Amino acid sequence: MLIDCPDALCERVIGAAIAVHRSLGPGLLESAYEKALIFELADLGLHVQAQVDIPLVYRGNDLGPAFRADVIVDQCLLLELKSVAELTDLHLAQILSYLRLLGFKRGYLMNFNVRRMMDGVRRVSI
Repeated sequence: MLIDCPDALCERVIGAAIAVHRSLGPGLLESAYEKALIFELADLGLHVQAQVDIPLVYRGNDLGPAFRADVIVDQCLLLELKSVAELTDLHLAQILSYLRLLGFKRGYLMNFNVRRMMDGVRRVSI
């Protein structure tokens, strides 16, 4: 059974990302947006974890941490942040893999290097 999150949480997270983008604009490194978004989400009273180790389980064996999730909100929503010219199929494959490994149903791929933040937000579900 996959872990899902409420739609209201997703709306709050997107609102926070828009607030960060309005304040900072495009063109910064991913790490700057991550720090600002974590601040914004925590200010909303949400439980936020950054750079969370994701273990790799192969053939039933836990091989230890192999990946890192950018941001996890309220133990149910994965945020994979980017600051790139455009999102690619590789970015989509990355977040889909992370969702499967975490057992989460939903996440957002967020590219802050856009003129309008909503153009950089992509909802991803498995």
